[in-house]
Amino acid sequence: MTAPTRTGTPPRQTWFAACGVIGAVLASSCCIAPLLLLTLGVSGAWIGNLTALEPYKPVFLGVALVFIGLGFRQVYFKQKPACEEGSYCARPESAIVTKTALWVATLLVVSAASIDWWAPLFY
Repeated sequence: MTAPTRTGTPPRQTWFAACGVIGAVLASSCCIAPLLLLTLGVSGAWIGNLTALEPYKPVFLGVALVFIGLGFRQVYFKQKPACEEGSYCARPESAIVTKTALWVATLLVVSAASIDWWAPLFY
């Protein structure tokens, strides 16, 4: 009896990485996005509306951290599934995309959580 084969990226890795990125974007939308837009010279009254998400920042950070943690667990600590030769999951590009998304999401969450310390340096 042989191990089952897969023809694509493991769905849990992709799902956890995508949810982690979405949570990181939501967590950073109240503080990092306006700061980045102002730094680039984009302004307008609508930027003030992004701060309305500030009360939800801890919730977004918590959700993002849970999904990022689950994503890292799936990518780095779980046993790799068997893949068919020549399939997308057998190529290293599939893991690189997922790992990159997880690390970008981690950077966004860390920067959103620590913005009170480093944001005054830009004002």
